[in-house]
Amino acid sequence: MLIKSQKDFFAGLLFTGVGLAFAIGAVSYGMGDAAKMGPGYFPRLVGLLMTALGGFIIFESLTIKTEDGEKIGKWAWKPLFFILAANLVFGALLAGLPSIGLPAFGLIVAIYALTFIASLAGDEFNFKGVFVLATVLAIISYAAFILLLKLQFPVWPAFLTK
Repeated sequence: MLIKSQKDFFAGLLFTGVGLAFAIGAVSYGMGDAAKMGPGYFPRLVGLLMTALGGFIIFESLTIKTEDGEKIGKWAWKPLFFILAANLVFGALLAGLPSIGLPAFGLIVAIYALTFIASLAGDEFNFKGVFVLATVLAIISYAAFILLLKLQFPVWPAFLTK
């Protein structure tokens, strides 16, 4: 079978893989029913829908002819590195890493670090624009997670709140 669109084919594989992972990961949780949903209902349903969508995209990539075959380009290593690094740094700063002695720096510092590191993935860097974006994200996150949802995790670095 000839792949007529490489981009669609690999996107379909990605959807199928992630969908199967969610569906299989939710098997150990109670399903419930539509009237009284259990903790596994939503992730299993979304996983199965993603798997079906991925299968449909794969089918289309094998049957619908494209002009140039929509070849996959080179990997964008710089954006991949900075986006992954931003998320890892966010997690480490939010909760800390006691195993290496890194204290929790809290939500606000973690959001600023996430925004600044992720902004390095692009071709241009505008300090003022990134600072404004980080400030807006920090305010919205504080309002949503701390004030409205009342989640209990550090907002500020531990050494400032003692």
